[in-house]
Amino acid sequence: MPSGRVHEAINLTVLGGGGVAYLAYGGSPEEPRALAFALAYLAGTFLLSPDLDLAEKGTRSQRRWGLLGLLWRPYGWLFRHRGLSHTWVLGPLTRLGYLVGLLGGLAVLVQGLAGYLGMGFSLRLPSWPWKVWGFALLGYYLSQWLHLVADGIWPDHDLRRLRRPR
Repeated sequence: MPSGRVHEAINLTVLGGGGVAYLAYGGSPEEPRALAFALAYLAGTFLLSPDLDLAEKGTRSQRRWGLLGLLWRPYGWLFRHRGLSHTWVLGPLTRLGYLVGLLGGLAVLVQGLAGYLGMGFSLRLPSWPWKVWGFALLGYYLSQWLHLVADGIWPDHDLRRLRRPR
């Protein structure tokens, strides 16, 4: 299996090639959809790697989060390495769901503290058009799928395992 650096090199090479092709066909780097795609792709490559399921201390994916990497340890305990977290559809969703849970818990904590201190504010997601969110999701999933392909996990991986007699 490739190391974390090899996964990152593969993903960055594909992103660079795709970016060159996008610009060659007249795409604009300021286009919100292209920016959302690229940022989500980079976040999927460096911050939300499928290897966050390694519960071991100091994995490359967790170190990128700095001290907040400790918050990803329970994710590693929940999912065995190359288990559900290394599937094509549910794997990336588990990391997004875990991240949303972390951010939601932090938002509740911050709002509770602000209410206790007598300050009021609300946290809202940016109201971007749905197309922008769709391109962000596409960029995130593409980065995850490249990681899985590099690990030798193809889309039919789970189907072959289900068809095999036990």
